[in-house]
Amino acid sequence: MRHSCLLRATRWRTPFNHVLPTRLLNAASWSGMLTIQCQKYTTNTTKGSWSRYSLKPLSKDEKNTTNVHGQKTGLPKKMHKAYIALGSNLGDRIHWIESACRKMLDYDMRIRRTSSLWETEPMYVLDQASFINGVCEVETSLEPLALLDTLQSIENDLGREKIIDKGPRNIDLDILLYDDETFNHERLQIPHSLMLEREFVLRPLSELIPNHALDPKSPWKVTQDYLNALPQSEAMTTVTPLTKFMEPLRPLKTDRKTQIMQIINVTPDSFSGGRDTSLSSDALSEAIAAIESSTVSIVDVGGQSSAPGAKEVSAEEEIRRVKGLIENLDDHRRDGGLKNQNFAISIDTYRADVVEATSNLGVDIINDISAGALDPKMLPTMAQTGLTVCLMHMRGDPTTMNKLTSYPDGLIPTIASELLARIEAAEAAGIRRWRIILDPGIGFAKTAAQNLEILRRFDELRDWPGLRGFPWLIGSSRKGFIGKITGVEEPNQRVMGTAATVAAAVVGGADIVRVHDLKEMSQVVKMSDAIWRAPSTHWERQ
Repeated sequence: MRHSCLLRATRWRTPFNHVLPTRLLNAASWSGMLTIQCQKYTTNTTKGSWSRYSLKPLSKDEKNTTNVHGQKTGLPKKMHKAYIALGSNLGDRIHWIESACRKMLDYDMRIRRTSSLWETEPMYVLDQASFINGVCEVETSLEPLALLDTLQSIENDLGREKIIDKGPRNIDLDILLYDDETFNHERLQIPHSLMLEREFVLRPLSELIPNHALDPKSPWKVTQDYLNALPQSEAMTTVTPLTKFMEPLRPLKTDRKTQIMQIINVTPDSFSGGRDTSLSSDALSEAIAAIESSTVSIVDVGGQSSAPGAKEVSAEEEIRRVKGLIENLDDHRRDGGLKNQNFAISIDTYRADVVEATSNLGVDIINDISAGALDPKMLPTMAQTGLTVCLMHMRGDPTTMNKLTSYPDGLIPTIASELLARIEAAEAAGIRRWRIILDPGIGFAKTAAQNLEILRRFDELRDWPGLRGFPWLIGSSRKGFIGKITGVEEPNQRVMGTAATVAAAVVGGADIVRVHDLKEMSQVVKMSDAIWRAPSTHWERQ
């Protein structure tokens, strides 16, 4: 394609690195190189002579270190840190927020961290649906007004229509903070003029910068101080999406229903007794029966046993074992052939290759016993899928973990510290905080006494600084410590011992319990919810 244009005088850098004043008359043949005709002036002449140059487009690094005259400055663009409030109360609220975050990446913004997402009652205009609110920390070279324009463009791209001020909206993006600057303009006030009166802003912001001064006039007061000064809303809870087929988890609701995850292992050496891996029809029948019982919320499919000392198979073999089962489950869910379609599909794996091979087949959750530590590609791969992930506490791998049970600084503090490190690694890879479920790793690098301590002090772990608001999964089913305490050697006979651990998990605040024996454990969960999930219980609403 050829283009002809007349441009004002500008400066170009030639292949010989000369910076010349020019009059650009004709730009032609753009195909990775720009060929121009320009009139070159010297200080010794009054008339210029025409020369023809081929100019290379600036690389990304050159764009960051070259000024508007094409001169190398040696300095990168100045980057700024901003905090953006996210909100939605129309339609699929989490979808709109995640769509906005993806669009930010298309502009000059890098999302470094996100808060949890919080479900909040409306403020100001009360006759509208509840909101989902959050905050993200971004790095950008955009100046405040340019950043505002960009965020408003994203809102427009997503179809936002402002009907009334502070009324319903599918997406709302506000600049809360920009570096430590104060910015006053008729279109924009930084810090945000209303943020200090809004719990739905301060609560997610306090997850990111609890000790940051927000008002230059009161530098001794920090985010947490302003939050503590507000009346606390009992209705606020974090939300974690699982799948579009069911409601998200709400970990801070006291009357929430405990979700049941059914274990479907397509392995010959698991606690479920193993099965012929070439006969996935048995596993499919078991999964469908569990789903049709309407007691299962999540089906967890695994093709690699994590039992102590289990033989490791290749990634190709693991994929072969699980792929057909996952496809069949998703087909049954989508074609309406099941009475109960409100369930999520989880893949139990610590390998990035398995995630890549199955994430587009209907998987909703990635359940990784290593929290991304056993495969360096795992966390970035998880982030690329955008799916919800379960990060479990473990040390070593299934062949070495039983030798790594020393916790000299205390079991609960160490589990908390090591999980916080994995959360930080996950966020650095691009996994959103609201997409993370945690698991304390019962039976993994823990002695029998330590497993009991986790169950006994589980509420303390859930409320640990930095961990509050995350949903938690407990997987104690048929574990070896149950056999050791009860004297039951065969894993599939440890039903009653498992029942006690499941009840303890509900008391401690588990959001999900992962089980083998569905019929028995569903009764345990229902009864435990009726006793401990006050003030109104699920069975009363049935």
